[in-house]
Amino acid sequence: MRLLLDTHAFIWLQSEPRRLGSALAIMHDPATQLVVSAVVAWEIAIKVGVGRLTLPEPVQSWMPVRMARVGAEPAPVEHEHALAVADLPLLHRDPFDRILVCQSRLLRVPIVTADAAITQ
Repeated sequence: MRLLLDTHAFIWLQSEPRRLGSALAIMHDPATQLVVSAVVAWEIAIKVGVGRLTLPEPVQSWMPVRMARVGAEPAPVEHEHALAVADLPLLHRDPFDRILVCQSRLLRVPIVTADAAITQ
């Protein structure tokens, strides 16, 4: 099984894994491949840059080290992903989440998120 992680899910996996609830057991299963979008790195970098998130080291080293630690594979943002946003209903206005939804659909990978608007 492959799982695409939302930004907060990736952060929680690093710092507050209990917040992931029952998804944590699935994420720790050796048969599960975690996927982290470039969108997640972008959103984390912005949050750090504006002071909404503090990391113990620069984001440029924190992100790849944490991805490697959990064995996550990177997912680039492709033009196809960006253009698919045009087909989404306006249930969610966050551009990062909208791209993640499109990636989840196009890559056929379920997304791990606590955001109810994404699950719609």
